Amino acid sequence: MAESPPVTSPFVEATPAARSAAFAELAAAGPVRRATLFTGVPVWLITGYAEAREALAHPDVIKGKGGDGPHRDHVPKELAAAMDHHLLGSDPPDHTRLRRLVSAAFTRRRIEGLEPEIRRIVGRLLDEVSAAGEQGAPVDLLTTFGYPLPLTVISELIGIPADRRDDFQEWTKVAINGSVHPAETFVAAATSLIDYIRELIAQKRAEPSDDLLSGLVAVREGGDRLSENELTSMVFLLLVAGYETTTHLICGGVRALLEHPDQLDLVRAEPDRLPAVIEELLRFIGPAQVAIPSRTAAPVRIGGVTIPAGEVVLPVLLAANHDPRQFPEPDRLDVTRPAASHLAFGHGIHHCLGAPLARLEARIAIGALIERFPKLRLAVAPEDLTLQAGLLIGGLTALPVAVA
Repeated sequence: MAESPPVTSPFVEATPAARSAAFAELAAAGPVRRATLFTGVPVWLITGYAEAREALAHPDVIKGKGGDGPHRDHVPKELAAAMDHHLLGSDPPDHTRLRRLVSAAFTRRRIEGLEPEIRRIVGRLLDEVSAAGEQGAPVDLLTTFGYPLPLTVISELIGIPADRRDDFQEWTKVAINGSVHPAETFVAAATSLIDYIRELIAQKRAEPSDDLLSGLVAVREGGDRLSENELTSMVFLLLVAGYETTTHLICGGVRALLEHPDQLDLVRAEPDRLPAVIEELLRFIGPAQVAIPSRTAAPVRIGGVTIPAGEVVLPVLLAANHDPRQFPEPDRLDVTRPAASHLAFGHGIHHCLGAPLARLEARIAIGALIERFPKLRLAVAPEDLTLQAGLLIGGLTALPVAVA
């Protein structure tokens, strides 16, 4: 099959407006099309809502055994094995087994039990934001609030001591968007992260406590339990997916509300709307731009297009969540929008296991922020905000605000 020319890549556009326009251009070319990513990898991009939903649940669109991540030619096999044996990188029956074991430790009760601690962390961080923003001084909400909150929550959940969290933050920033970093930088960060996870696992085996990692180490069903590579891979996934994505849901959501003051006023007037507001923000600016890449195990026909076997398939979640066939006026933020099934957390068997935690953190964080600071506003023009380059995550590089 002839290679289609590269499309304008939304993943490297520097401003929110330019990236949104590039996503719209990509979607306008058709819901399923072949393209070449900025990394040089040929893929099938799926931008339509119905088509993406179908691809995410199709039995012949599979994850396989890893191998599609950044710089795989440069990643040592032992390191790849320690990162790849998790839910997002497996298919049934392995996926079914892993999800059953992990769900036994990652329970709704454990997540709901975090709410008082999340509220305490939010209150402390907002005190620091208030002090930094006295007399109208600009404050970068990303570094003072967006990053510290989920970093602290996921660290508390898993059991990462406070004196190692700065290291973890630096390793994770590289690991989650490895495609925009040199191979040696990615491998060094991933190696450091996996080495540290192994240290943590050894500590929890010796001295278990009431945290998720101790639960994952101990969980078993019958004679089954997580292997060493499955443990490191699951913690790697939880650290990366449970931290950076929530940061950018919170900060991206705040940006969207500040740029739509009529919607912000509605939320302030009716705070009981917050759960529905978070769903609309997930649809509108969901931090996961794409799903984890998959491959076709056989020829697959989606959206009137046949994708041959052995091809990389990439559902573009942000584009699908702006499909006008599914969401009327999709480019308008509307916190009163009737409930609709967005794809921000994926769909099917790989639907995000951590979605309840992300929703809880975002609801508490955004609700407390807008209640605490009635004068909250952007400290720069919207067009001066910039985004990180990256395939998976479309987050801001900074969010300067004024709070007084």
